[in-house]
Amino acid sequence: MTIAIIIISAVISVLAFTNSDIFYKLRFNPYIIRRKNEWYRFFSYGLIHADWIHLFINMFVLLSFGRFVESFFTQLFGARGWFYFILLYIGALAISVVASYGKQKDNPYYNAVGASGAVSAVVFASIIFNPLAPIYLFLIPFGIPAVIFGGLYLIYSAYMARRGSDNVGHDAHFWGAVFGILFTIALKPALVGHFFNQLLQGF
Repeated sequence: MTIAIIIISAVISVLAFTNSDIFYKLRFNPYIIRRKNEWYRFFSYGLIHADWIHLFINMFVLLSFGRFVESFFTQLFGARGWFYFILLYIGALAISVVASYGKQKDNPYYNAVGASGAVSAVVFASIIFNPLAPIYLFLIPFGIPAVIFGGLYLIYSAYMARRGSDNVGHDAHFWGAVFGILFTIALKPALVGHFFNQLLQGF
């Protein structure tokens, strides 16, 4: 499913790069959603991206973590694993922009695109499974334990969302990550014990 999501997102994003009608029809715009009842935009915005770099980063991160999470879901839930993975991804798309909708529903100029919220959910689901896995960041020559990276990421996203001083959807990053944690634990509450056991053994 990870590969299928990447292919679909890449194809639609590339089409939207050259066809503004597709871009405008799929982007997340709370003002339009509220007035025209175009609720599909809570999901469709994740299929398009601002530019090639935006698309590449999201799909690269999804490829890096998605296959692991999908595999773990399959181990836990068998044939239903792919279905839960899709629910994780699609659910995160909607949940990650609820806060932005509440803030921006009267602002006709606010728009958001990209799968970052859903990708954050996948990354944080992987942290629940393997909190001590090393995560490598650009220009940092050593791996950061996933649980430490996750904590710093949440703090940074919450801080930047409050500042609102750039054009990045930090709200979506934060709430997508939170959804990824809660959804995964809701599916298998025993993962809480698994998570802390790994921390105790690792540290």
